[in-house]
Amino acid sequence: MDLVTVNILESTMVSICREMGIVLMRTAYSTIFSEALDFTCGLANMNGDLMAVADYCPSQIGGMPLLVKSCLREIPATDIEEGDIILHNDPYRGGLHTPEHTFFKPIFVDRELIGFAVAIGHIQEVGGMVPGGFCGEATEVFHEGIRVPPVKIKKRGEDNVEVWKLLLANVRTPRINYGDLRALIAAVDLGESRTAQVIKKYGKVVFRETIHDLLDYSERRMRAELEAIPDGVYGFKDFIESDGVEEERTYAIEVEVHKSGGDIIIDYAGSSPQAKGPINATLGVATSAAYNAVLHMTDPSIPRNSGCFRPIRVLAPPGTIVNVDYPGPEVGGNTETHPRIVGTIIGAMANAVRDRTMAAEGGTHSNLVFGGVDAETGDFFICYDIAGVGWGGRAFADGNDAVDSINGNCRPTPIEVFETRFPWRVEYLAFDPDSGGAGRFRGGVGYTKQMICLNDEVICSQMTDRHVFAPWGLHGGRQGSLGATLVLKAGTQKWQTMREAYGKKSTSRYSNVRIKKGDRLRLVSPGGGGYGDPRERQRELIVSDIRQGYVSLAAAEREYGYKETSDEVL
Repeated sequence: MDLVTVNILESTMVSICREMGIVLMRTAYSTIFSEALDFTCGLANMNGDLMAVADYCPSQIGGMPLLVKSCLREIPATDIEEGDIILHNDPYRGGLHTPEHTFFKPIFVDRELIGFAVAIGHIQEVGGMVPGGFCGEATEVFHEGIRVPPVKIKKRGEDNVEVWKLLLANVRTPRINYGDLRALIAAVDLGESRTAQVIKKYGKVVFRETIHDLLDYSERRMRAELEAIPDGVYGFKDFIESDGVEEERTYAIEVEVHKSGGDIIIDYAGSSPQAKGPINATLGVATSAAYNAVLHMTDPSIPRNSGCFRPIRVLAPPGTIVNVDYPGPEVGGNTETHPRIVGTIIGAMANAVRDRTMAAEGGTHSNLVFGGVDAETGDFFICYDIAGVGWGGRAFADGNDAVDSINGNCRPTPIEVFETRFPWRVEYLAFDPDSGGAGRFRGGVGYTKQMICLNDEVICSQMTDRHVFAPWGLHGGRQGSLGATLVLKAGTQKWQTMREAYGKKSTSRYSNVRIKKGDRLRLVSPGGGGYGDPRERQRELIVSDIRQGYVSLAAAEREYGYKETSDEVL
C-alpha cells in the first residue's frame, strides 16, 4: 500500500464532497439547505461502497452505503448510462425517511463505470397530510408524502420530463421543490466531473487499487480502536415518550453491545414493537445510528468510508421500533429515534470507555414544520425549523450549548432570514439558565424561542421529544431539563400545551394545528445531562457559569454547594 497516495486521494475526494455541499447550499431555494445544511454529499464505488464523504449530516453519512446498494438492486449497473441521474427516497428501499431524497450520478471514465457521486438532502415539502412532511399523527407511510422508488430523473444528460411532472404535481410548493431538486442535481454533476478528472490523473488501475487500500486501511484503524475497548456485553435502555397516536404509551429502545476483539455487534432485541404513530426507524436508520454511535467513541481521524463500518454489525428485529415493517409510518425515526438510539448505545458503553462517552443530549431537533398561504403575496410557503439542544457533559468538558442533536449537525435559521422568509416575528430567543444538568462537567443548556404569528393562519405540525423523559446524567451527574411546546392564543393570558389547547394526544407530536394571527408559540429545547459528581466541579467554572448566566446563583448553591465570597463579584 502506498500510504502517501492513499492519503492524498482520500483528502482530494473529501474536498470534492465538501465542494458538492457548497454548491448545494448556494443554489438551493429552501432554508433547510441554504441555512440549516440538512444534506450530505459523498462518493461511492461501482459496488455501492462509500469511498469518501463530507462532514455534513451524520444520519445520512451512515445511511449512504445501504441507499446506494439498494438502488443498484433495482437499476443494475448494466442499465446505467453516462449522463443518467437516479433519484430515490423510498424508506422501504433502504431509505432513511420520506423527506430524504438521494441523487446518484454515475462516474464514467472512457465509457467504463467507476463509481457514483451521491447527494442526500431533506426536501421539506413531500406532500402528504401536512405541509412540511412531518405528520406527528401519521398511522401509515402513505400519510407521510410521496414515495419515489429508484427512477432516472435524467437520462443520458436530458431531463426525464414525465418524472419531473409527477414529482412537482404532488407537492404544495412546486417552485421551491424544483429549485432544491436542481441544487441536488448540480451537486452530483460537480462530484461526477471532479472525480472523473482525478481518475484520469491517476489512471483507473491506480485509482481502484488505492480505493481498495483506503477501505482496508480504515477497517484496520477501526478494529484497532475496538480492540482497545474491554471485551464484554454492555446493555442500556431508554424510552421515547409518545408516538402521537396512542395516548400515554411509551416505547423502549433497548440495546446490547457485544464487543469481542476488533468486532462489535449492536443488538436491538428487547426494543418495543413498532408504534402505530410515526416514530419508527427503518433498517437504514438503525444501521446509521449504530455507525454514528461508534464513530463518536473512536478516533475521529479515521477516514469515513465503508471500510470503517465493516467491523460493526447490526441486529434489528423486523416489526420493532428500530426496523419498521411496511406500511408503518416512519418519518420521525430518522430525526427523533436515531438520536435516542445513539444515546442508548453510548449509555451502554459508559463504563467501558468512560473518557469517550457523554451523558444524554437533548435528543431532538424540535422539528416544527409549518405552511400556509401568505396573506400579502398569495404564495404558499413552507418551513422546516430546527432547534438546538444541550449536549451531555463529558469526562473532560461541559456539554455543547444549544446545538443541533447528535445526528444532525445542522444550523438554526438566522432570525433575520426567518422573519424575512416567513410570517412570524421572533420576540425572544435566549439560553435557558439551569437547563444543563449539574455535574463535574455540566450538561449544555437549551434555549427558548418565542414568536408571534403575523399571517391570517399558519398550519403547524411538530415531531419532537423529551417533554416527559429528561436527558439522563452519567456517573453522578444530574439530568438535563425537559423541553416544551406552548401556545398563547390571542386575547388570552394562559400558555397551554398542544394537548390542552387543541385536544391533541401528545404535547410533543401533533399535526395540522391552525395558528391564527396574534397567537404566540414558545419552543423550549431540552438541556443535556451532567457528567460526574457536581460537588467535584471546579470553583472557577461555577463562578464563570454564574457570571455568564448559564447557572443561577440559587442553582449553584443548591447543586454545587457554592457559597459566594467577598472577592468574587457576580
